[in-house]
Amino acid sequence: MSVPAIHEGDVEALSLGGRDLRWLVAPGAIQANHCSTCVIVVPPGERVRPAHSHPNGEEVIYIIRGSGRVLVGSDVSPVREGTAVLFPQGVVHMLHNTGEDEMKVVCFFAPPTGLDNYVMHEGVDFPD
Repeated sequence: MSVPAIHEGDVEALSLGGRDLRWLVAPGAIQANHCSTCVIVVPPGERVRPAHSHPNGEEVIYIIRGSGRVLVGSDVSPVREGTAVLFPQGVVHMLHNTGEDEMKVVCFFAPPTGLDNYVMHEGVDFPD
């Protein structure tokens, strides 16, 4: 059996609202039965748009570089390198890079998901 491994540089990036996304554990990459994973890069000042939710599963993000804030439901919290955040099933969420450097984030989903499991919430934004 070969080791199921993939390097993010070998995966084509999808340019989505406020971020580039690369699926690492998903159909067409590493295939898993119970989870999926992507890595996103958010430029300084950008917000992951639109706010969205996942009606069929949970998402956990882990900030590996950068700083910013998250919106989860109606709550806002600061995040920085080393922070993990749970986005509960069905709860609207959004990420904002408030720092001066790129933000790099690993996103874990259970059960496995894809963009078809995103419900977009165009009118939702961070309170100012």
